[in-house]
Amino acid sequence: MRINKYIAHATRLSRRGADTAIAEGRVEVNDKTPERGADIGPEDVVTINGRPISSDVKTQTIMLHKPAGYICSRDGQGSLTVFDLLPPEYQHLNPIGRLDKDSSGLLLLTNDGQLAQELTHPSHKKPKIYEVVLDHDLSPEDFDKISKQGVQLRDGMSKFDLEPLKDKRSHWIATLREGRNRQVRRTFMAADYDVINLHRIGFGDYKLGNLTLGEVKSV
Repeated sequence: MRINKYIAHATRLSRRGADTAIAEGRVEVNDKTPERGADIGPEDVVTINGRPISSDVKTQTIMLHKPAGYICSRDGQGSLTVFDLLPPEYQHLNPIGRLDKDSSGLLLLTNDGQLAQELTHPSHKKPKIYEVVLDHDLSPEDFDKISKQGVQLRDGMSKFDLEPLKDKRSHWIATLREGRNRQVRRTFMAADYDVINLHRIGFGDYKLGNLTLGEVKSV
């Protein structure tokens, strides 16, 4: 097994984070500094910061139906966090990506660094699917701008697929294959719309389904 994959299985690090730890000299294999891309066998002893690790660590991934009003952080600074909703046995898991405080829906948490990397790295283009409610009807011109031409934001052009929801031009299904901060809200705001409800129903192969508000499910 490649060393970065081994470390990702054994820790909360992604493969990229594992590569960084190796480059910084914090990783040793059999008391020696390894090369990036080295292979690890069952007889090898791997340490990070002098502490041994094992890829036999059991990975856990859960789905949470996040309510609005909760932030995806351990330090809420006075606000409620998603960790206030989790049973003790899931408190060690980390969110994969983020949902902002005012948004609801599917949030994945895991200790599987490889899964987190696969879902969040831009090269994998994993879809994120949202139900969006706008403050007023989306015009045909703005529909074309957002879904075909793109809207200029401070961090580049933003474009995503839109499908009508409930036969209302204020209700849409938005599908993104990138994950910039508050991208849906900022894109509509740039076109003079306010998002009054943003609800994620899918992330990669994971679907919210009939998970109830605040409910947790192991996957």
